[in-house]
Amino acid sequence: MPLPPLVEPVAALSEAERARTARHRSLAGVGDLGQRRLAAAHVAVVGAGGIGSPVVLALAAAGVGALTVIDDDVVEISNLQRQVIHRREDSGEPKVASAARAAAHLSDTFVHGVRERLSPSNARRLLEGADLVIDGSDTFDTREAVAAACEELGVPLVWGTVQAFDAQVTVFWSSPPAGEAPVRLADLYPPGSVGEVPTCEEVGVLGALCLQVGSLLSMEAVKLITGIGEPLLGRVLVIDGLRARQREVPLRRARVRPAAVQPVPQVTPESVDLARATIVDVREDHEVSTGMIAGARHVPLGRLLADPRVLAGSEDLVIVCEVGMRARRAAEALRAAGIPASVLAGGMRAWNAAEGAHGGRGVRA
Repeated sequence: MPLPPLVEPVAALSEAERARTARHRSLAGVGDLGQRRLAAAHVAVVGAGGIGSPVVLALAAAGVGALTVIDDDVVEISNLQRQVIHRREDSGEPKVASAARAAAHLSDTFVHGVRERLSPSNARRLLEGADLVIDGSDTFDTREAVAAACEELGVPLVWGTVQAFDAQVTVFWSSPPAGEAPVRLADLYPPGSVGEVPTCEEVGVLGALCLQVGSLLSMEAVKLITGIGEPLLGRVLVIDGLRARQREVPLRRARVRPAAVQPVPQVTPESVDLARATIVDVREDHEVSTGMIAGARHVPLGRLLADPRVLAGSEDLVIVCEVGMRARRAAEALRAAGIPASVLAGGMRAWNAAEGAHGGRGVRA
């Protein structure tokens, strides 16, 4: 089940940004509301190397409003096998400057580069104000400092590591929403359990695997910011790059699971009683502008998933989308919140077909 979204949305996107993020805004559960949440978000990225490079690119492309990128290093030619945000002509330049230039070519995301090595003494100062932190650092000492600061600040830490052909991805959060158990770095690696970790220089690292892990970390960030999907909180994704295998390792029960949900009931267009039913259309703004069922209430899916109680007290709820998939997700969320709801089978396509076959009962523009 999704967690509540991390941030409140900005009031509106610019027309240019609406056009640039059109494919995001068409995604069920993201929509315009979720994209506006991304635009309001501030993510801190520790490290602009193999993992941080694809993270910065992906989050800038996704339209995240602000990124703080923390790295004290400069670009070296040997970095370019995996650190895809940098170019050969950037050799000798600060990585944070190179990362900011690359991000600027993708979107209006504001990138604040901090050329400073994160340590226990400055970690809180560097990370304070971020809604979410992504750790792509290259030493375990730095990772412990990042984790300690995130625990103190109470913000989610999206965490990934790559060594040779293997990787791990998870989410730590010391102060998660109600119903979630805290999960910390010490739950995966108890103090003193790590020992001496070989460096990438000693054992090598598969460059393409860094891109895969950076992409996964970025997806976790997008899910947490917008309140969609099931984050890797309490679960560790373990990747074996050589064998193309992924497996999930339970770290700690991160969710109080409800009892099994009964199938969502469906109603046909012919059986809907418009005089009694409360029709709720969960499509996006641009979709409902072409027409809605007469008397229907418009609540975009992203808004409903973020707070199903917005429909508390409504009677005989019938949820509708274009073909039914988003309506089913909405109805499941409502029923999990104790609000009875059914789905219009086939969505607006079935409704419009029935209207054409049997005469109109009302579709308003």
